[in-house]
Amino acid sequence: MPRLILFNKPMGVLSQFTDRGTTGSARATLSDHIDIPGVYPAGRLDRDSEGLLLLTDDGKLQARIADPRHKMAKTYLAQVERIPDDAALAALAQGVRLKDGMTRPAEVTRIPAPDWLWPRTPPVRFRKSVPDAWLRLVLREGRNRQVRRMTAHVGHPTLRLVRLSIGAWSLGDLAPGEWREIEV
Repeated sequence: MPRLILFNKPMGVLSQFTDRGTTGSARATLSDHIDIPGVYPAGRLDRDSEGLLLLTDDGKLQARIADPRHKMAKTYLAQVERIPDDAALAALAQGVRLKDGMTRPAEVTRIPAPDWLWPRTPPVRFRKSVPDAWLRLVLREGRNRQVRRMTAHVGHPTLRLVRLSIGAWSLGDLAPGEWREIEV
């Protein structure tokens, strides 16, 4: 039976088990949190993003989760600079043209600040003169830094990004750095 691990990746952790990026680096990796041989990330989550990362030991399951052809929905919470107006939300919903082409349409909703969300370390910089807002976005593709590039394109850079779910799998009550193995 394939193994599937749900992991709440903290900010600052690389979505890989080793840090081959720099010599003498002390960057945190998955191996600082998960000691299960033979599992690998199904997809990625940027170092400066938080939330759900799936790991599996099954290559077919990994491909089904990560391959954009399967259009598996990924749900994110994004804290953005300033308050997006209806035009910005409509642009995100229709898809925006980035350097690597048009994005697929996204489901996007402006939401109240989530009071259940854990504090980020380090905290998002607070600026009294620049308000922020929270968006819930559902994407069905996974380009590099896509949510951040999309929100910046419509004039609202992302300050904090948390992935809540991938397909039917969700973060649930996992605290940052915690993981749970589930049956597939």
